[in-house]
Amino acid sequence: MALSSRDFAFKAVCLLHEKKASAVSLLEVSKISLLADHFIICEGTSKIQAQALCDHLLENLAEEGHALLRREGYQEARWILLDYGDLVIHIFQPEEREFYNLERLWGKAELVSLER
Repeated sequence: MALSSRDFAFKAVCLLHEKKASAVSLLEVSKISLLADHFIICEGTSKIQAQALCDHLLENLAEEGHALLRREGYQEARWILLDYGDLVIHIFQPEEREFYNLERLWGKAELVSLER
């Protein structure tokens, strides 16, 4: 049975923490966009770490009943995007995250507390 959208997002956050992702943010965008229910925005400190975060997510989220619809940016790993439909995960390197500033772009979205 597939996890709910919110539980799926929290599972992804936990997996990112396992691989030492930094500056992890979870935004609920369902009230302001039809694109997804949640966005996760995080950082890897290098190309290797960003790819490791992506690989860890792909390996461990496959069993949760949410199909990966699209993966972008893996080769260069400056901004990796994983689209699961109701959850979109953005893995940035710090410079790209600062430049694109998705938190500002999606400023009306609710920032979800990562404490459970």
